[in-house]
Amino acid sequence: MTRNWMVPLTALIIAAGTTYSRESPQNPQFKYTGGTENIKDTCTGSLELGASALTFRCPRGSVAVPYSSITLMEYRPDVSRKIWKMKLKWKLRPSLNSPLKGSKRNRYFTILYAGQETTRAMVLEVSPEAMRPYLAEIDLKSGKRVEVKSFEEYD
Repeated sequence: MTRNWMVPLTALIIAAGTTYSRESPQNPQFKYTGGTENIKDTCTGSLELGASALTFRCPRGSVAVPYSSITLMEYRPDVSRKIWKMKLKWKLRPSLNSPLKGSKRNRYFTILYAGQETTRAMVLEVSPEAMRPYLAEIDLKSGKRVEVKSFEEYD
């Protein structure tokens, strides 16, 4: 008789878990739009956050970035001047002719990391709605903060 409360509680927990999984992105899309890797054209795929590395996978290839090699992460509406001034050896330069140029909506996730005695880069285009669930987990697993450009206005 004292265990009758467990059935409704269990049903409530299962229902809450099911509701949450429907609201979270099922298959967020990340688009490789630039970088120093051997992916020579734009490619849409997924971002996997493993125990020791984040991995971008698309039909044209994949890039695994160990968290320990990451030197900078940004999520902005563009690629920052700081990164452009680095004169990286781009194999695919991020396009500057964007229809959203000048937008206040973040959409480029840029990762700089050390590799083969040089600084490497990967630029992924992703909507804020798809990126939001990843930000805290990336911060936690990498031990580094993703620099997110804020557009909050203060009075």
